[in-house]
Amino acid sequence: MSRILINGKTVLAEQVIVAESASERMRGLLGRSSLPADTAMLIHRCRSIHTWFMRFAIDVIFLDREMRVLRVSENIRPWRMAFGPRKAVAVLETAAARLGVPAVQPGDFLTLE
Repeated sequence: MSRILINGKTVLAEQVIVAESASERMRGLLGRSSLPADTAMLIHRCRSIHTWFMRFAIDVIFLDREMRVLRVSENIRPWRMAFGPRKAVAVLETAAARLGVPAVQPGDFLTLE
């Protein structure tokens, strides 16, 4: 596992689950009862998400090819959908209420290390 930094200096998540295969991307966070506050899921080749059948709310960051933040959608409750802008190619999902501290804003760059 890796960690994610905001603008190369502030830790957003100590652990990152990377979903790259089709089955990993489709499953996402389904089947989990929660997501630890220090953990995030990075889903490649994705520009929209749904929370159908999920048991908890999430925060979502839509990213472009350079891992630049395009949109931040907070507190997406179960049975909802969220769409990123056209340039989105990946999403980072965290537990709800996690993105406020540290603050993530459009234009920030995320680094996976």
